[in-house]
Amino acid sequence: MRGILRAIERQGWRGVIMHFRGCSGEPNRRPRSYHSGETGDFAHFIDVLHQREPLTPLAAVGYSLGGNVLLKWMGEMRERTNLTAAVAVSVPFVLSEAASRMEQGFSQIYQWWLLHRLHRSIEEKRRHLSLPLTLSDLSTLSTFHDFDEHVTARLHGFDGADHYYRVSSSRQYLKDITVSTLLLHAQDDPFMFASTVPQRDELSDSTTLELSAHGGHVGFVSGRWPWSARYWLEERIPRYLEKFLTRPWSHPR
Repeated sequence: MRGILRAIERQGWRGVIMHFRGCSGEPNRRPRSYHSGETGDFAHFIDVLHQREPLTPLAAVGYSLGGNVLLKWMGEMRERTNLTAAVAVSVPFVLSEAASRMEQGFSQIYQWWLLHRLHRSIEEKRRHLSLPLTLSDLSTLSTFHDFDEHVTARLHGFDGADHYYRVSSSRQYLKDITVSTLLLHAQDDPFMFASTVPQRDELSDSTTLELSAHGGHVGFVSGRWPWSARYWLEERIPRYLEKFLTRPWSHPR
């Protein structure tokens, strides 16, 4: 986030980050939180920015889960967005496949780490709120599917993890996107299968997929030495957005 904000500043643009509920350092004060298909908070965020400066062009960049939310929202809104362009990086287009992939190989380490943080967050919330959860010992939830089945689904009104994944996955919304959008993805993303990546015929005319052989998950780092690494995303994203944010622009009626 800091890296792309610095890149945005170098372009002479202004950048602002939206934190999901409970991710900003401020506790989330309601039982519900954020999830991969929650587009209401993002819609409010964009509306606030547009209301403040209705003649300023807006572009959005979403990474990973945030990219899924961004793409789903644009597909839901179709031509009714206030965005000029968008970029989505390393998106888990099919949530059920991403959850399954996280149970394999080295990705299990990240799954363990993130689940540990999620368990801790829910337990902290339980100290202050009554949550509609039937499971008392969250430590038994060892996979994302387990957590989404017993926590995410129950807190957000889904029938279960499979229902949550089915309606929240962004891949089914790609054909309805009307905003000029760039999808950046790597074939060696350790959190997804090759089948997770959408086919060309699933994309709208406004959407372009750039599939790299290497890049990992929100990585795309190169260079000979760690202390002088090259962060390709911080070059590619501004280069794509430049043609939309620097041209003569007027807001649609």
